[in-house]
Amino acid sequence: MKYVADKNNRPVYLQIYKQLRQDIIDGIYPPGSKLPSIRLLCDELSVSTVTVEHAYALLCDEGYIESRERSGFFVIFLKSDGFAAPAETRTKHSIAPQSYHTYPDFPYSVLARTMRKVLSDHADVLRERSPNAGCGELREAIKKYLTRNRGMSVESDQIMIGSGAEYLYGLIITMLGRKHIYGIESPSYQKIEQIYSAADVRHELLPLSHDGIDSAALAKTKASVIHTTPYRSFPTGITASANKRHEYIRWASKKGRIIIEDDFESEFSVSSKPEDTLFSLSPHDNVIYMNTFSKTISPALRVGYMVLPKCLVSEFEKKLGFYSCTVPTFEQFVLAELINSGDFERHINRVRRSLRKKKEE
Repeated sequence: MKYVADKNNRPVYLQIYKQLRQDIIDGIYPPGSKLPSIRLLCDELSVSTVTVEHAYALLCDEGYIESRERSGFFVIFLKSDGFAAPAETRTKHSIAPQSYHTYPDFPYSVLARTMRKVLSDHADVLRERSPNAGCGELREAIKKYLTRNRGMSVESDQIMIGSGAEYLYGLIITMLGRKHIYGIESPSYQKIEQIYSAADVRHELLPLSHDGIDSAALAKTKASVIHTTPYRSFPTGITASANKRHEYIRWASKKGRIIIEDDFESEFSVSSKPEDTLFSLSPHDNVIYMNTFSKTISPALRVGYMVLPKCLVSEFEKKLGFYSCTVPTFEQFVLAELINSGDFERHINRVRRSLRKKKEE
């Protein structure tokens, strides 16, 4: 085996996970094949069984492998050039709507302390107008956060700040134009369809199956842009499997196609790490990543951000670079301080530990 584990680069289990995942995607371990035993990997890498077990658990959580009692771990990920047969689809009539999950509030004392610190440390710039794409301090903080936690290698000039996801949807439509047909999950968050309708752009409703957009519908759609929420799509709660995420990426490999990835709520995945983003998995530089702070901190902040593929940065600047940033400078500095201080990630980790504990009860 060729696997390596750098003990000086923590966490080690993620190194093992990424190497195994890549070999599965590349077909070195084809569907149905058995992975090396935990004991074998432990001996070769000189790591504990807990470390390898953690890596295998992540691969199981994300749908790359499955554990078979007394037999080991087997690959279930299927990378295909075509599309799978249609699965049972979910319709508005067959799903009971769910409420968004409620999570423990971000500690008010931490938020208040951070606001006081920002007022004290940055009084000279808080009354200044924000750069159009957002303050450099917040864009740089988000860049580093995405690198640490989402495996996304981006530059700060790819990140655009705006007052929530709905505002950013409108910017995307203006940037991409009305020549596209937009594919939307069905059912989905109601405002998504309302925004596309209000913008008077053509859109198709793509029915969901048990693990994401139905394969047959995706293969037949005339849409050149799909808007998807891979983690816990509302109102169904469906999370796209590893197979489905790679299917989206294969669909987008055709010239002129774009994916809008709405990563809302994914930070609170009960998995040992958040699900892989389409942005980080895709080699095609055509995924627009979106997220907000409405669940992780407070909906009162009304702050969201999108990460553009490199190929669209100049297009955005040319068409929309004159738009003023809609988020006050003060709020941007508060968010940057929360991220840079570690308070933001500590809160997320507390919530995820609490959710995992509840799941195990």
